[in-house]
Amino acid sequence: MATPNVKDMIEQQGRGPRLERSIRLNFVGDWGMANFHRICSWLTQQFCDRAGPDSRVGIWNVRYGGIEAVLEVFRGEAQLAIVTPAQMMSTALTGQGIFAPHGPMPSLRALGVLPQNDRMLLAIHPKYGIKSFEDLRQKRPPLRIATSTHDGTNFIGFTAYAFMECHGITADVLESWGGKYVTAHRPEQAIGLVQTGEADALLQEAIMTPWWADIMEDRKYDALASEPAALARFGNKYPNTANLTTYPIPAGFWSTLTEPLHTLDFSDFVILVRNDLPEDVAHLLTWCLVETRSAIEGQYMHLKPNRSPLTYPLDPTKMAQTPIPLHDGAKRYYKDAGHL
Repeated sequence: MATPNVKDMIEQQGRGPRLERSIRLNFVGDWGMANFHRICSWLTQQFCDRAGPDSRVGIWNVRYGGIEAVLEVFRGEAQLAIVTPAQMMSTALTGQGIFAPHGPMPSLRALGVLPQNDRMLLAIHPKYGIKSFEDLRQKRPPLRIATSTHDGTNFIGFTAYAFMECHGITADVLESWGGKYVTAHRPEQAIGLVQTGEADALLQEAIMTPWWADIMEDRKYDALASEPAALARFGNKYPNTANLTTYPIPAGFWSTLTEPLHTLDFSDFVILVRNDLPEDVAHLLTWCLVETRSAIEGQYMHLKPNRSPLTYPLDPTKMAQTPIPLHDGAKRYYKDAGHL
């Protein structure tokens, strides 16, 4: 797939539906320098090209672990947010899991899903010789596990602690071995704790990044396959939060991975809105998501698809398969375009 040239992009700008009135929106991205902000910037340009002349879109950053983006959309403080993992978002509707303190949010809707092939994975320093969760429970090493903060705001930290508990290893159990969790909000900060020697195990997502390649290729950490019974417990305790039929990480993904490895799914970005977003605004935003997708794909094509934080090419049919109901405006677009 070729990167769109300037002529194509100019022609694309004149295509599609338009809004005559000017619109002001607030989007919520990430901490400021990662994929959500990049996606928000793409949508901002495409939307404002087709809305009234005084249209403006602000892009807000998060300060904590990401749950604030969902809450701000639900409260009407922002009109759109990008969140991951996709399957966890269904629990916001019912107020389960990490959303339990905030209650059900039935007004949340989606404009689409952007695919991102990711996993939650535990990897341990080779000095311990631990090849499985059974080894880990038997040897009981004083591991310092780097992961994301578990403070009620961080989707990664919440999932990481729950994932370990389903393998029979709570924070108290880990501490009884002389170990502990060492945490930071952002994935690269947690991985940095391993790189600086402050931790000797990593429990994290973003497996396609160079940071993970350093852990697996250069430091030769041992990746632990999830136990099927633990994944079943996770699915029972946290319904709809994990896609338990996910494909494994393929053999050869890192040179040290000699066979497929099953672990917890942590995939896909959801474009989140509320059901009272004007129908024509939701329709136009969804049109931009699908019809101008080459503009965002082009920003990732220097990476191989299986190493890209956004898995390209984007498939409109899959983009319409959201874990929470589509907004009516989005549904109208997908149906009219033949994607639903």
